[in-house]
Amino acid sequence: MSKIDKVEVVVLDIPTIRGHVLSMATMRMQTAVLVRVLFSDGSEGLGEGTTIGGISYCPESPESIASVIETYIAPALEGRDGDRVNEAIQLIARTVKGNFIAKSAVEGALWDGLGKRLGVPVSQLFGGVVRSSLPAAWTLASGNSDTDIAEAHEMIETGRHNIFKLKIGKRSVRDDVAHVARIKNAVGDDVSIRVDINQAWNLQEARWGLKGLQDAGCELVEQPVEARYVRDMAELTAGYEIAVMADEVLNGPEDALRVVAARSADVLAVKVAQSGGLKRASEVIAIGEAAGLGLYAGTMLETGLSTAAALQLFSTVDKLSWGTELFGPLLLVEDILAEPLIYEDYQVKVPSGPGFGVALDPDKIEKFRRDGSKFTRAVNRA
Repeated sequence: MSKIDKVEVVVLDIPTIRGHVLSMATMRMQTAVLVRVLFSDGSEGLGEGTTIGGISYCPESPESIASVIETYIAPALEGRDGDRVNEAIQLIARTVKGNFIAKSAVEGALWDGLGKRLGVPVSQLFGGVVRSSLPAAWTLASGNSDTDIAEAHEMIETGRHNIFKLKIGKRSVRDDVAHVARIKNAVGDDVSIRVDINQAWNLQEARWGLKGLQDAGCELVEQPVEARYVRDMAELTAGYEIAVMADEVLNGPEDALRVVAARSADVLAVKVAQSGGLKRASEVIAIGEAAGLGLYAGTMLETGLSTAAALQLFSTVDKLSWGTELFGPLLLVEDILAEPLIYEDYQVKVPSGPGFGVALDPDKIEKFRRDGSKFTRAVNRA
């Protein structure tokens, strides 16, 4: 038995390469809460909890994630059997309500540790890979049409991305539709254009918006109205040919069931952190598959660590019809991994090593750590 000796937390503040304009905030920095679980046999596991735009996106903030882990989850887990991950997940669920991102960060470290001790990738713990790389979308979110067009052309020409999601919802519907149409015309029919509203529209605006986006050649619209308006989402899903994707409404399998029952989406944006961890995300995937809905691997704009964790899970999915948005590390000024993930040929490669298949760069952790936030021992343990 490998007991859980200690759960450690470090907070990183990493600038982004440009302003990332969302309907509710403009991100110029990403804060990642890293978790390290130390086990009695000398092994360790790494996890990450990250949100988008501070606390403007969801009820959790980096500070609350760190506090919940240190104050409630860590004391409950210390001394427990680290190999019994499912038991730990149930214990965390009884100890803490909500706080899906905090739970996901710790659970991720447990899966990573188990995979390392067994000498297998985490994907093997979920049945094994069906693909070694996944299509990766890039988000155009500068807020300026000319800048976004130039950025898209650069991504296409370098073979990095040919699927683009536009962040809109901050301007009028008419202006947003014109912005999307201009970019679609500039990149052509061989490139996929999707949009994310981040709940910014009301139903009336969404009716006009979806019609305009559909006419402009946009393929998918993500969470156009507030997550609580399930019936509005159902009306939009039934009323237009453009695919409607659920995102913020999804916090685990129970919400996925509610979306399926209400027929309020064509596609599920499955996010590991938002689901509450890899296991719950796998259950969301299973529900989407059983209902015949499209699946999309979403991101909380994580570092390479959580991106690698997501790749381990989504590489096991047979039909990921809408691809992934696992580009988070590319939005940061520097990667915190010792060996960054590989993005090429419009794909991101799945790491093949034990656990999540990645290691942290200690110098980068030291460079970006928030004052007073530090692992007590070296990041890479012998």
